[in-house]
Amino acid sequence: MESYKTLEIIQKTPDSSVFHLILNRPSQLNALSLDFFVDFPKALSSLDQNPDVAVIVLSGAGKHFCSGIDINSLSTISERSESGDRGRSSELLRRRIKSMQAAITAVEQCRKPVIAAIHGACIGGGIDLITACDIRYCSEDAFFSIKEVDLAIVADLGTLQRLPSIVGHANAMELALTARRFSGREAKDLGLVSQVFGSKSELDKDVTTIAEGIAAKSPLAVTGTKAVLLRSREMSLEEGLDYVATWNSAMLISDDLIEAVSAHMTKRQPRFAKL
Repeated sequence: MESYKTLEIIQKTPDSSVFHLILNRPSQLNALSLDFFVDFPKALSSLDQNPDVAVIVLSGAGKHFCSGIDINSLSTISERSESGDRGRSSELLRRRIKSMQAAITAVEQCRKPVIAAIHGACIGGGIDLITACDIRYCSEDAFFSIKEVDLAIVADLGTLQRLPSIVGHANAMELALTARRFSGREAKDLGLVSQVFGSKSELDKDVTTIAEGIAAKSPLAVTGTKAVLLRSREMSLEEGLDYVATWNSAMLISDDLIEAVSAHMTKRQPRFAKL
């Protein structure tokens, strides 16, 4: 398996189809460097194309999940964008931002579900990252902040676009404008995370169990559910229903359906082919 400067991929249990994608710069509190924005989409694509992978758990090494964008990276981007021509400088900066946005959006483009397991700090770019994930859980010690306004910038990697549909427009506006710190418990109350666990070890154990449960289901049904839910955000009810009808007309009649029905009738666990 390919190695990365800022990430580590681990299969914690042999023969498991749950793979762990770990932000691996603990000495920098897993701040997102320019290398991360190269590594991350490559790693996700590799996991997506690997038939042995059914579910991906995203977590952070060390004491914190992610402290946001690496400040040195912001300085580097600014320096590289400076030139004598304001137009060309701005065009270059826009391309760099779009490239970084695409790295985060790679989570949604990955067919396999991506579950965020958050402990400690989840700041700025960390929020961009988790809002793109399909499910989010955290430990009791987790804390969050949409920090960009305190750095005199507008959050531009997806938080302002994705968070309102998760926690509501008014809550997203308040959190983004104040940049205040909020706890894992408040994140649960807001709907940002689905569950809060008492410790990181409990988080890791239970999230792996949840991921294994999803991985045991039909991969056609799981990847299809993710795809339809994501597409439905952009559609009216009628358009969404039409889209899923078209999806199922192509995917519904499958060996997975036959196996699921057979397993239910004979009261056994289904066994699905890899995708």
